[in-house]
Amino acid sequence: MKNDRIYTKIIIDKKGEKQQQEGHPWVYDNEIVSVDGEYSNGDIVDVLSQKGKYLGSGFVNDNSKIRVRIISRNANDTFDEAFFERRLRYAWNYRKTVMGEDITNCRIIFGEADEFPGLTIDRFNDILVAQVLSLGIEKRKDIIFNLLYKILKEDGQNIVGLYERNDVAIRVLEGMEEYKGYYKLEGVEIPNYTKTQIVENGIIYNVDVENGQKTGFFLDQKYNRLAISKIARGKKVLDCFTHTGSFALNAAKGEAQRVTAVDVSDLAINQAKENAKLNHLEEKMDFLVADVFDLLPTIKPGDYDFIILDPPAFTKSRKTIENAKRGYKQINYRAMKALPRGGYLATASCSHFMNEEKFIQMLKDAAKDAGVRLRQIEKRQQAPDHPILLNVEETDYLKFFIFQIV
Repeated sequence: MKNDRIYTKIIIDKKGEKQQQEGHPWVYDNEIVSVDGEYSNGDIVDVLSQKGKYLGSGFVNDNSKIRVRIISRNANDTFDEAFFERRLRYAWNYRKTVMGEDITNCRIIFGEADEFPGLTIDRFNDILVAQVLSLGIEKRKDIIFNLLYKILKEDGQNIVGLYERNDVAIRVLEGMEEYKGYYKLEGVEIPNYTKTQIVENGIIYNVDVENGQKTGFFLDQKYNRLAISKIARGKKVLDCFTHTGSFALNAAKGEAQRVTAVDVSDLAINQAKENAKLNHLEEKMDFLVADVFDLLPTIKPGDYDFIILDPPAFTKSRKTIENAKRGYKQINYRAMKALPRGGYLATASCSHFMNEEKFIQMLKDAAKDAGVRLRQIEKRQQAPDHPILLNVEETDYLKFFIFQIV
């Protein structure tokens, strides 16, 4: 490590050192042994072992249990505009490679997986949507947002604005305020609209970046939706937790005999209806406002040939994992009981706390109780614009399976 480092030193214990050597991007508050120097929250600090070995540099924040979020392990890095421009170009070029023609609606920055801790940036056609959950990023967003706009513009991409969806409670815990609204990009007029359209798997969607869930639309299931469209042909399909109707629409486009889209939210069902009309698929679709937990026990074998379960995360912490397991098991058990022999089940979990091992065991338990066997057709994860770092389990969150009931 260079001897002329200008950054405050955070010394961590052996447990934290092991985590850093394995490449995890977080340093927790209880891993810190001592601090050499002063800092303000959001500053960049160096992280060292107790023997003085350089382990990385990152954003520090005393308001968070994640005390330091690592952004570099190269002691030669200087954290200027050129540094962030390199990172942004790397992320954009990766998306161009893995997403191909889907580059107009994809996740451009996926937090720690792109070495931008606490930052999400999605692209929906001509609008970028950002969510900042790290104070270090918040202090540097002027540089990051304007550089990204410049990179995309140079590449011939039509971007009219960047909308901030910082209306999330975790920002308060990080010492930041909640808000949403357009960010003023340099030299760019703020748009007078917050709705746009995207095309995914040949299906058109209206996306409301101001009021839609998270950043406006869930992009991570893109290719999983395509996978179910291939199974749906000629079948009676029930899409549970349909949200804006994405799985249901893919099933309908895949020439399902009939598709029923279910959600507990009136707003979600209305959006799903609008998307169905937009794609001229409403004639083969039904829409139902109902609680899936109440609905599934009323379904008889033969009512549907294919049931899709894409629930919201039932747990966002380790403390509630047992309750989540029960919730996942209940809906999967009920779906298995409702399907005839030879029927099909697509099932997902978007919580990284419900890891693949736990999810598979839950499915085995549900199948045993339902008196059925599961023939696996596909096992899938999130789309590649949400890349997984093998040494960072938090980036590996989406599980998606398609089974036949036998």
